[in-house]
Amino acid sequence: MTSASTCVVGGDATMVYDAVHNVIVDALGDLDPAFALEDFTAKDVTAAGESTLPRVLEALNTPAFLVDRRVVVLRDAQLLVADEVAALSAWMATPTPATVLILAVVGAKSNRLVKAASAVVDVNVGSRVAERVAFVKEKMAEYDVVVDHATAQRVAEQVGDDVARVDALARTLQSIYATAPLNFARVEPYLGDAGDVPAWDLTDAIDAGDATKAITVARRMLESRQRAGLQLISILTRHYLNMARVEGSDARTKDEAAALLGVNAFPAGKALQQGRALGAERLSTAVRWLTLADLDLKGGVSYGGKDLESDLDVTELTVIEVLVARLARLSFSARRR
Repeated sequence: MTSASTCVVGGDATMVYDAVHNVIVDALGDLDPAFALEDFTAKDVTAAGESTLPRVLEALNTPAFLVDRRVVVLRDAQLLVADEVAALSAWMATPTPATVLILAVVGAKSNRLVKAASAVVDVNVGSRVAERVAFVKEKMAEYDVVVDHATAQRVAEQVGDDVARVDALARTLQSIYATAPLNFARVEPYLGDAGDVPAWDLTDAIDAGDATKAITVARRMLESRQRAGLQLISILTRHYLNMARVEGSDARTKDEAAALLGVNAFPAGKALQQGRALGAERLSTAVRWLTLADLDLKGGVSYGGKDLESDLDVTELTVIEVLVARLARLSFSARRR
């Protein structure tokens, strides 16, 4: 490792610290951590209640002793205040020879420390299928786990948004199978439950008029245990109310719609286009169905308790499946006009 300072950044703390572990291992090489490593956390304070940063700077400015380089780690660096960031950035501009700084930032790449680092490890993963598959492949390769493209695709599908699980999965597979080529049948027992998927997977399927896909995505979201039925109704209600707002307004462009809704231009443009396609009458019908589904899940109907095989609430599943199928059918009828 040649970089004097490396910053690992990402929105998911688990993924950041999984990556930090690997960066530390690479930085240490065959050095004894007892002599070469000093590990700090920004949220820690001294016995007197003072910041831990002076101790970090002392470690950074102390020459290596009995080893050919020192590795200093600072976790949760996003918690540093402005003057602490300035002091650390000054060291990064003129680092002590034979000293390596590793920072962990749970947050955005716009953080000043990310920009000041000589190397950046970005652990954010895009929401597109191809990006998730690429991440699975990279993570498996990082641990010398050999999987084919089809297996990587199936893993990406199963974990969904919960990509933080892939690192632990790769480590488990490496400890069991080492470098033996693996197919999905070998990997599947270690995958666990299906992970969540982005909300726009559901709204896009409904807007496209694809009832089958909408039901599949809605069931996946419920099976992931990350969202309840009422949360799905809340997502869809916001989606349709946004369409209703722009459909009944003077907005004609995605930028005008974005200003009205207070969101980015891309989703605002989609709301404008879909709202126009549906029209006031269909939007009114959609909102009425959403209201009825909300009441149903709050005790209005009962179709039974937990399913013994899927462990899903039958009432919740039935209400949601009927709702998304109706909404998708509404979009389908609008597209056929």
